[in-house]
Parts: sequence; C-alpha cells; structure tokens
Amino acid sequence: MNLVRDRDRMVEQHIIRRGIQDKTVARAMRIVPREMFVDPGFEEFAYEDAPLSIGQGQTISQPFIVALMIEKSDLDAGDKVLEVGTGSGYAAAVASRIARHVYTVERHGALAHQARERFARLGYGNIDVRIGDGSKGWLKAAPFDAIIVSAGAPEVPPSLKEQLDLGGRLIIPVGPNDEQRLKRITRTGADAFEEEDLGGVFFVPLIGEDAWTATHPLYTPAARTERTPAQLIADTAETFSSVDDENFTRLFDRFADSRIVLLGESTHGTAEFYHARAAISRHLIERHGFNLIAVEADWPDAAAIDRLVAGREPSQARPFGRFPTWMWQNEEFIGFVRWMRAENIRRQASRADAIRFHGLDLYNMTESIRMVIDYLDRVSPDAAAVARERYGCLSPWQTNPVTYGRAILTDAFQSCEDAVSQQCKELLTRSLGESEDNDGFLDATQSARLLAAAERYYRIMYYGGSKAWNLRDTYMAETVEHLLDFHGPNAKMIVWAHNSHIGDARFADMAAARDEINLGQLCRQRFDGMTSLIGCGTHSGEVLAASEWDGQAEKKRINPALAESYEYLCHQAGKERFFLDFDRNQDLRAGLVDQRLQRFIGVIYRPETERVSHYMLTSLPQQYDAFLWFDETHALTPLYRQQAAGGNPETFPFGP
Repeated sequence: MNLVRDRDRMVEQHIIRRGIQDKTVARAMRIVPREMFVDPGFEEFAYEDAPLSIGQGQTISQPFIVALMIEKSDLDAGDKVLEVGTGSGYAAAVASRIARHVYTVERHGALAHQARERFARLGYGNIDVRIGDGSKGWLKAAPFDAIIVSAGAPEVPPSLKEQLDLGGRLIIPVGPNDEQRLKRITRTGADAFEEEDLGGVFFVPLIGEDAWTATHPLYTPAARTERTPAQLIADTAETFSSVDDENFTRLFDRFADSRIVLLGESTHGTAEFYHARAAISRHLIERHGFNLIAVEADWPDAAAIDRLVAGREPSQARPFGRFPTWMWQNEEFIGFVRWMRAENIRRQASRADAIRFHGLDLYNMTESIRMVIDYLDRVSPDAAAVARERYGCLSPWQTNPVTYGRAILTDAFQSCEDAVSQQCKELLTRSLGESEDNDGFLDATQSARLLAAAERYYRIMYYGGSKAWNLRDTYMAETVEHLLDFHGPNAKMIVWAHNSHIGDARFADMAAARDEINLGQLCRQRFDGMTSLIGCGTHSGEVLAASEWDGQAEKKRINPALAESYEYLCHQAGKERFFLDFDRNQDLRAGLVDQRLQRFIGVIYRPETERVSHYMLTSLPQQYDAFLWFDETHALTPLYRQQAAGGNPETFPFGP
C-alpha cells in the first residue's frame, strides 16, 4: 500500500495549514510512514488528523498534536530527547528524524515490544525503549535537552523537571482529563523554571508514582465534581418532558427575530430529531411568522412536496426515489407533510400566504432537466428545443451522474460545462413578467442552477480534497439567498440539515484540517445577526443507516459516546432531554469552548471504525448558538410496508 501522497496531504492540510512552521518537523513527518504504527486494517485511516486506538487503552495521537508537541520542544540535530509514553512509537520515530538520540519509556510491555520491532524494521537505530514508570523519567540517561510526555499528569512530575538540562524543555499535558492544559516548562537555572500554557488538550492519563494514582487527591469524587464540565451542563440545561410539550416549543421563542433558523441533526436516521424539528417548525410558523422550510434534499423532489402542501397540481414524479430513500420516505416526516398541507388549507380559507417547502441540494439531474424543459415547453417551445439539445450532453449520465465525473478524467469525453452554463444564463435572463407561472419559473430557474452546480460538482469530485464539499455547501447557501429574495422581504426560513452542514465550519476541523466551508458559516456571514444555528445530539440508541453507499437501510445500535467527546459530557449530565443556550449562558460557553470530539453519523454508519469515520474535533459553543440533546434515541420508521396486492409501497405522498 503506497500512501506517500496521503502522507504529503496530511502534512500540507493537517500540519502546515494549521500553523506548524518548523520545517524540520514537517520534513520528519513526510519521512516517517505512519501506516506502520497503526493496527492492521486501519492503514487507510493513518493520515487522517485523528488519534487511533492501539490497544491497552492507549492511542496514537493525532498528527497535528504530535507535530505541535515536537515543534514546541525546539529540537535540534544534537539534542538528546526523552519521550514518556511510547505507545505505537510514532512520535518517537518522528523525533528521531530530527534529534541525535531518543529515549522512550512505556509501561505496557506489549506496546514497548511492538515499538522496538517497528523501529528495527525501519532502521531507526537512534531510539532506545524501556519498560517502566514514565513519571520517574530515565535517570541513567539524563540530563535531556527535551522531554515530551504523551499522557496527562495531575501536576508536573518533579522527577521529569530534575532530569532537564539547563535550557531544556518539557512538554506535558497537566490537569484532570476534562481540563487538561498543555504546558511547556523550560529550565532556566538550578531551581528555576519558566512555564507556558499552550492550550487545552485531551490525553490518556499518565499512570505512575509521580502521576495519577488511586490515592491522588484530584481523584476524590468531590474534586472531580467541582471540575467537570458535565456539572456545568447539568446546572444550565433547560429540560423538557417531550417535544409535544408546550414547554419545549416555548424554548424557541428566543429565535423569533431571526430570519433564518437552521435545525441540525447528528444522524440522518433518528426519529427524535425529525419529531423535534417538526415541533419547532410548527411553533415558529404559527407564532413567529416563518413561512419557508428548506431541507437537505434535491430541488425537484422537494418541489413535489411543495406542490402537494400548496394545493397545486400534483407532480407526476415520485419524489425521493434515490438513495437514501428513508431520509425523507419515513413516517416521521410524513406527519409533518400532513400538517403543512392542513395548515395551508386553513391559510387558503383566510387568504394568508402558504407555507412553502424547498430543497437545497444538487444531486437529482434527471428531474431537474425535466423541470426546465417542461417550463420552456409552456412559455417558449423554441427555447425548449434548444434546452433539449444542450442537456442531451448530460443524458448518458443523468441517472448515475457519478460516472460523469469519472468520464471527464479521460481525454475521450468533453465536459458539458459550456452547454449547461449557457442554458442556465439564458433562463435566468428571463424576467418574472414574461410568465404568469411564477412557481413554474422558480422551479425551472432553480433546476437550471442545480444542473450547472451539479455538473461542476460531479466533474471535480474525483479530484478529492475540499472542492466538491465547498461547491455543494456554497450552492446551498446561494439557494437560501435566492429563495429569500424570491419570496420577498417578509420571508423567514427554517432549514433542516445535518450538523455537518449547519454547525459553523470555522470552529471545527472541517476548516482547520480540511479547508472546508459550510452552509451554517455562510449563512452567518451573509445574514449577520439574522441567523441562528441549533445542533442536535445523542449518546446511544438506534439509528437507520446503511453500511455503504447505495446499500440497504439497516436499524443499527449506536455505540455509547467516546469519553473524550461532547456527547459523553452531555450524557454525564444525567438528564434525558435538554436544551443548551450558549448565547445566554456565558459560563457554559467558556466551560465548553475548548475543542473536543463531536460525533457525525450521516446515511452511512460504521460502528467498527467509529472514532475515525464519525468523530471530529470541534468547539461546540462556537459552532452552534444552541444545542438540543436526547440521551437515548430511536431509528426512523421507513415507508417500506408493502400492500398485499401489487407490491407497491404506501402511496401518500410518494406513490402514483
């Protein structure tokens, strides 16, 4: 397995872009093959910026943290280094490509032996490994120019300070697990030391005589309770008994003055999130004048629902027929559709404006082409003929557009970019005054925009990186803006989308490690002071998800949240359902602002690789204005019940 390109990408995106400036550190990390330091089967994840389990309750630290600690230790070619906590051996290997000699101590014999074997296979002969109590250092090899500790201690162990040479640097995480700070201790004299705080971190505990022991005073329950952010969550949480309770919906009166309220979900298959978003949306529509629902779904599919709830002629197309069908073809969502339809009937009787339902995503090329051509057939048959010719370029790919991007990579196929872009430009030059069918015009113009964006999306997705994601979320944000313009100055929108889209990307590894932007960030920037971002989370339960793309929906158990995650803190608060307002509770905001892991489950869930595939470092109170919590959740109920005769699925509103 050749992972040199992945290694270079890791250094560029996760190391250099995040502020590591020491070129010797970057060079060393380009040299050391991190895939040799992870467990078999996890090589494909070796260059993600995430820690990985290595057994014995230990982890290999995320690459950025390794780079940061080595950079802050100011290593030179002639230095002698002590590393405490060998683990997989990766950090020692990186340090050995810079320093003269590395001594590393590991208390787990099995890990120490594995590390020795890895060093030998790589020919790294300037590393010595010892099994022992790392909190006591390595007295016989002292003094050291630098000591790097890869585990958290309650205080700085005196033995390690004493083993520093004059001018030596000690890098060590200090404090209880939920309040660790990375410290840099520099020896300036025989008994003089300078201390710097390098920020919040989360490491496994350093166990030893001068570190964590069963009798250490910080292990007492009283002290732990006073220090845990979980208690802060418990003290500030606004609890509710049910999403059907008026006490729940009143929580969202505080967002009445927003023009856009984005409601998230940490999975695409959890019933509680759909029920909650429906209840919040009903309340904001009935009490505070919101009139638009925009969802993470394709425009043509959502347009079929919009026609249904607005009482217009129903669409002939069956909406949401593509993977993942259960995301919208579920009983929880259908309950909200029925409510919108009934509410619009009531509004029609009172001559009030209807609630509108729109899609923000860009995948459904087939129905988008049909919408453009149907509209032009009605208003300009000549223009429809031109559109048919232009969109003919896409016809081989519209049912499986992923293959379009693959074809573009070869010299044998020419891009459809010019044709779809020209069609979009021409349609957008038409004014509303040219047709009495304003809704048809909206469907056609937005479908044309979708096709232009989708063509670019599928063309660039094969190049990897952040471009495809950024194009998709930029398109969503532009669609939000177009819809608000189209529906006028009194339009107020509620957005349903995944947390990864609505939580501000600037305060997550999405931006720092992947160079990604997202819908929540763009809405905050474009509608400053008028946007509210509300995330949803859960600890455990069930989720409806597939194991692979285009796979079957399965009801899966959600693993309990990892101990270093925000979800674990919410679970530790000991309350079943609650709401956190980060804007109104500054103590809560300050107590949770340091980055921790947050879980993201989309339409794919792989519990066996969950730490790597479904967690990301974020700052929760900076990502969201508020956060909605359900400790245990249940899977969506898909519309898979078959009729006895004919085998067709339930008809309303997805059947013929």
